[in-house]
Amino acid sequence: MALSDDCSKYRCEKSIDIDGKSFKYFDLLGINDPRYDELPFSIRVLLESAIRNYDNFHIKVKDIENILNWKENQLKSVEVPFKPARVILQDFTGVPAVVDFAAMRDAVKRLGGDPEKINPVVPADLVIDHSVQVDVSRSSSTFSADALQKNQDIEFERNKERFLFLKWGAKALKNMLIVPPGSGIVHQVNLEYLARVVFDSDNILYPDSLVGTDSHTTMINGLGIVGWGVGGIEAEAVMLGQAISMVLPKVIGYKLTGKMNALVTSTDVVLTITKHLRQIGVVGKFVEFFGPGVSQLSIADRATIANMCPEYGATIGYFAIDEISLKYMKQTGRQDSKISMVEKYLKANGLFRDFDNSKQDPVYSEIVELDLSTVMSCVSGPKRPHDKVDVNVMKKDFQNCLDNPIGFKGFKIAPDQQSKSIPFVFENEEYVLSHGSVVIAAITSCTNTSNPSVMLGAGLLAKNAVNKGLTVKPFVKTSLSPGSGVVTYYLKESGVIPYLETLGFNVVGYGCMTCIGNSGPLPEPVAQAIEKGDLVTCGVLSGNRNFEGRIHPLTRANYLASPLLVIAYAIAGTVSIDFEKEPIGKDNNGKDVFLRDIWPSRQVVQKVEREHVIPAMFQEVYSNITEGNDRWRSLDAPDAQLYPWDSSSTYIQSPPFFQTMTRDLPSVGVIKDAKVLLNLGDSVTTDHISPAGSIARNSPAARYLASRGLVPRQFNSYGSRRGNDAIMARGTFANIRLVNKFIGKAAPKTIHIPSGDVMDIFDAADRYKADGTQLIILSGKDYGSGSSRDWAAKGPWMQGVKAVIAESFERIHRSNLVGMGIIPLQYLPGQTAESLGLSGKENYSLSVPDDIQAGQKISVQVDKRSFEVIVRFDTDVELAYFKHGGILNYMIRQMLE
Repeated sequence: MALSDDCSKYRCEKSIDIDGKSFKYFDLLGINDPRYDELPFSIRVLLESAIRNYDNFHIKVKDIENILNWKENQLKSVEVPFKPARVILQDFTGVPAVVDFAAMRDAVKRLGGDPEKINPVVPADLVIDHSVQVDVSRSSSTFSADALQKNQDIEFERNKERFLFLKWGAKALKNMLIVPPGSGIVHQVNLEYLARVVFDSDNILYPDSLVGTDSHTTMINGLGIVGWGVGGIEAEAVMLGQAISMVLPKVIGYKLTGKMNALVTSTDVVLTITKHLRQIGVVGKFVEFFGPGVSQLSIADRATIANMCPEYGATIGYFAIDEISLKYMKQTGRQDSKISMVEKYLKANGLFRDFDNSKQDPVYSEIVELDLSTVMSCVSGPKRPHDKVDVNVMKKDFQNCLDNPIGFKGFKIAPDQQSKSIPFVFENEEYVLSHGSVVIAAITSCTNTSNPSVMLGAGLLAKNAVNKGLTVKPFVKTSLSPGSGVVTYYLKESGVIPYLETLGFNVVGYGCMTCIGNSGPLPEPVAQAIEKGDLVTCGVLSGNRNFEGRIHPLTRANYLASPLLVIAYAIAGTVSIDFEKEPIGKDNNGKDVFLRDIWPSRQVVQKVEREHVIPAMFQEVYSNITEGNDRWRSLDAPDAQLYPWDSSSTYIQSPPFFQTMTRDLPSVGVIKDAKVLLNLGDSVTTDHISPAGSIARNSPAARYLASRGLVPRQFNSYGSRRGNDAIMARGTFANIRLVNKFIGKAAPKTIHIPSGDVMDIFDAADRYKADGTQLIILSGKDYGSGSSRDWAAKGPWMQGVKAVIAESFERIHRSNLVGMGIIPLQYLPGQTAESLGLSGKENYSLSVPDDIQAGQKISVQVDKRSFEVIVRFDTDVELAYFKHGGILNYMIRQMLE
């Protein structure tokens, strides 16, 4: 498409010679606009993407101008498009994306096209990391030195169908890299290996950027790469070359000054920042770190802070690229030529940062500050990641939690029950459990296992503890799940692995384990003692989430902590301890040992890190990253461009999204005599619409699985079965806390209006579908709030929902509804279902005209009266998606042309 005169002033293509090779790039400094120098560095990345991808359809001149005018527009909720350079997926969320690509290939073949054209347009990387569990560990009676192998074997037995399908995707789909199980955690692999930092595509240079189907995608912000987590539909759209819509955000400047105390870890810093930013309120905003204190932080430290961005609520937690970023690239084995290209391109385009030079500081929406010297050793809990507790008051805080009413900081244990102790026998020895006893201690998760300073710090603390004769009680479920093979490599080379293993912290797997809830079972005697005493026992983990019930059903209190403190509390055996005043144990001579006696200083840890974390380790570990272990290599995946679906599979099925699709545009804008499936109130979340937890035994999904010969212990979760539309359709609106006005109380039920029968929502929708009746949903404010979950839009489509009428929509979910061909309709300002006298038991009819414009009003006929609504197609692109019946249908027809 020819560029307009208006765009040519922004789109200045320039050449640059780097080490004897010529490249082109879009020159942001060449715009010669003083507004550019004031832009936060993260906004500059959005601007470059808009300029480079301008096509006068997805991205228009006004979008470029809106971003450049960020200083004014940040206050106006202006929507802008963004085309990330790549996509990253994990297996739970990646499976349905690959399922959709396989189904799209089938559709293209059926319609006479070439199915091999269906591939990701931008690079997509999928890391299989969410399937492994701590089934075998040091505290298990089945423990042996090969716990890692046993856990991986069980992982393959549980997930063979999913893995076989993903291996097909790795072979069949171009522009998609699939990293096999056992390799590491998606975000650490991204940081250490997958990150491009700067792309070189056909000799055109541009910044790396991404979206991912996991909320902690933000970890990559620590390396200066703009990226955040999205839902599956948005990720698939980006994979297919489409832009995503976002509100131009406010950018909070977070100024770091001072230096960390020698005994403080990066985990302490991030927990302090998390609490601080939660108090300030940064939901929907960018946070950009700056100030001289940033220079004190390694990339691993910055990544730890960026990782917990979802916990403090921001969209990203960004550190611009600087000299330390380049040193990290060198440390992790990137080629010198690549590093040189990154440096010269970013400096030429005003994207390289010197945090000690305040003259580079841009304009921010607001500035807050933290003096790193004020950070103290801390944990967070017992139920939320932003409830920081300084270690020196931990004993008192836990006592308060026992006393407090039930809530985020309370368990309401009666005073006469607080001193209860329950004896039990484990491996022929008697032990005692009480409130505060630690029963799970896990060095786990992307948050900390990517950081050599805290991992080596934990190893050195273990060494000091073992040399003093300290131990961990054998019933405590201890585990070490590194984020990549590099971690195990440098722990071995530095000589600390034997000490970690002596304390029970054996490597049990490479993946997102305890932090995601894959902690596995507790020893039966421990579980029985907890239940007998109704005890508030504890998990301590180096993770990023500790919501109630997430880590393990029997650990009612869970604390996020540095790997060093995980070991310390495991040795102590309780969180009810004051480390300043009370010994952590006794040495070989019966003398008291305090935590300060075994704690390694930051300087000692840094010395070991300099000696043992070297580029050769990263090069060796990642040289064969796609090969996988023996189990992966033995999987005989189909070698075909079309996936041979297995009708007997309960995990992977071909979805019906395209089965009746034609080459011609459908008639999608007419709804006649529709019934209301659900009449909902305010703040209906995507968790209400598409729950991700366990499958209740009395649910439609459970009945379906039982009919296929499965017993309840084989049901697994909705999350693990996202590749089977039959399960996910039955799981839609299956949340037991859903409040439907037809029912009047929380229950996953509705009324089949013609008969008056109260039914499970899927069963009612199925009966309506058999009768040929179209469906709509009525809702209040903020419909679809919460995490961006693709099945929250796919599921209602499968139940026959054609439109949702709401007072307001959550932005991303509204976009997802359009992406599935569901019409989002909004009441006029001040109007509601109640003010219009709608019971929800009427018949609803409407017609969306072919020449509909963004934001246009149409009339909804309700029996013998009508009212107006706003059609929430907000852009020309969304109109195009709707006319095709959804974004994936649109892409199929584009490929056919």
